[in-house]
Amino acid sequence: MPARPDAVAALPAAPGVYRFRDAGGRVLYVGRAVALRRRVSSYWGDLRDRRHLRRMVQRVARIEALVCDSAHEAAWAERNLLERSLPPWNRIVGGLEVPVSIRLDASPEAPRLGLGSPHRTAPGVRCFGPYLGAGKVRLALSGLERLYPIGHAGPTRTAGERELARARGGHGTPVAQLAGAVASVLDREPAAVAAALAALTARRDAAAGAQAYEAAARLQQEIEAVEWVVAPQRVTAPGGEGDQDVTAWGDDVLVRLRIRDGRLHAWEQETCSRSAPGTRAPEGWVPFLRRNADLAARLAALPVS
Repeated sequence: MPARPDAVAALPAAPGVYRFRDAGGRVLYVGRAVALRRRVSSYWGDLRDRRHLRRMVQRVARIEALVCDSAHEAAWAERNLLERSLPPWNRIVGGLEVPVSIRLDASPEAPRLGLGSPHRTAPGVRCFGPYLGAGKVRLALSGLERLYPIGHAGPTRTAGERELARARGGHGTPVAQLAGAVASVLDREPAAVAAALAALTARRDAAAGAQAYEAAARLQQEIEAVEWVVAPQRVTAPGGEGDQDVTAWGDDVLVRLRIRDGRLHAWEQETCSRSAPGTRAPEGWVPFLRRNADLAARLAALPVS
């Protein structure tokens, strides 16, 4: 078993995307991690069910990484990169999750919250996303409906649906108010997100206290799913909002992200002398790029072999 390279210790315990290059600069593999240091370190441990990667590890000469603000952002970054170029040791194009959107129909007669297409618009309908993972998103919708039962509201609902809304605390609440609460969470408004997560956590704890462990486990899944859909994510913009190249330097290492049609298209790094220090990017990208340029410089100084 080869010794873990010093570059592994330079990686943060944060979500992100990593890639391995050989001595000729060729990308061997692109992956994602909830915790970069732990995941990348595992390649120099017992690979167990990943034994096919042992030969690849012997060829790794350099480690590169992009630190993301959430596991969801890392999943999108990996997917976008693998859709455009499949390195020789990757087996799946674009990852396993299915991209989906959330459709919020706030029509007073028959409001509804569910999965939907952003291309099917109508008055009073909003689409959110896209998100990765239909299963996760369905769980998030279940949690939001538990708090804001918009799908059971409205005058045309059956007596059973109205009773379910009453049991969930939504009976008599105007549809517009329920829809506004859901939209505030999906718009990632901090106070709304915190309130929703606190309410679900309280219900989980109450279920556990009543020894309703299956219900508590389901609520925990819904909490994690809501956290997934509201997590920071910038590498896939809704509606394909424009093309741009965003760049930053760390020492003499340039990091460039090419955004095409609103999605991360390419991640490039090169050693070069900068004519002027700083970062060239929209405001929302600046902290992301600065920390990744600094990380790129540290990793460039720590070749694997």
